[in-house]
Amino acid sequence: MARAINEALRRSLSEDARTLVLGEDVGRLGGVFRVTEGLQDEFGEERVFDTPLAEAGIAGACVGLAMAGWRPIAEMQFDAFSYPALDQVICHLAKYRYRSRGRQPMPVVIRIPYGGGIGAAEHHSESPETYYAHTAGLQVVIPSSPADAYDLLRASIASPDPVIYLEPKSRYWSKGPSSSDGESSAPLGRARLVREGSDCTLIAYGAMVGRCLEAAEAAAQEGVELSVLDLRSLVPLDLSGLADAVRATGRAVVVHEAPMTLGYGAEVVARVVEDCFDSLEAPVLRVTGYDTPYPPATLESHSLPSVDRILDAVERVLTY
Repeated sequence: MARAINEALRRSLSEDARTLVLGEDVGRLGGVFRVTEGLQDEFGEERVFDTPLAEAGIAGACVGLAMAGWRPIAEMQFDAFSYPALDQVICHLAKYRYRSRGRQPMPVVIRIPYGGGIGAAEHHSESPETYYAHTAGLQVVIPSSPADAYDLLRASIASPDPVIYLEPKSRYWSKGPSSSDGESSAPLGRARLVREGSDCTLIAYGAMVGRCLEAAEAAAQEGVELSVLDLRSLVPLDLSGLADAVRATGRAVVVHEAPMTLGYGAEVVARVVEDCFDSLEAPVLRVTGYDTPYPPATLESHSLPSVDRILDAVERVLTY
């Protein structure tokens, strides 16, 4: 996945001279996860450059660059490091296009490595997606595979609106095919059914898509067929794709890493109940992180949704 993101950045930089890559250590070092490795050597320090350790400054600079006609792609080094920039993102980046009645586009992408599963320290494993999804004016996307990482980033860079592009850190080393023809084949706002099943639908995004696929494989050994829907895009949310996937089975379980209370799963459940109430055979359940600060690395396996926790929820839904 890291190489797919790198290739999407490289192609975008080569095709449009207005495209810039900026952030902490993205230049000479190539990023803390080496996602931007080699880009500064190829495109120079004026187009791929390091910034001070000031996330609010990074986001504010992106607003000014976009107003001046550039297409900045910023990296916030870790999920919780993006919080100092919330004022700029919420009050300015998300508002300018609306405030200007569409005359001032904000073609800004903010890349944020997010989520747990890599044994990192405090403030390095959080799931901030709901902060951004709740902010009108932002698009929020999360890939789960190398192919989606490439396609969604290319589509995000092409968008006239600001996009929060969340990269599940535990999937950086995942392998799989990735389109590299220069064109994104997957538009924003489109979910994808990655596994078909007849008994229950698992709904997830990011790293939890892979976890749900593991659960589906385990369930199949017991004769239970689970479908898995990858949301891919939280804003805009593919409401028709979500409804179709749930209606096909009549049962659903939503899985994400973030804490349960007011997590994105709450929005998904609300939409499912609104649109699919007559098709539901059981309550829609959630399997999530716990309502606690993210734990130390030695305990994170107990906090993240596991295959067993997912299968327990599936059993509750199937036996309702």
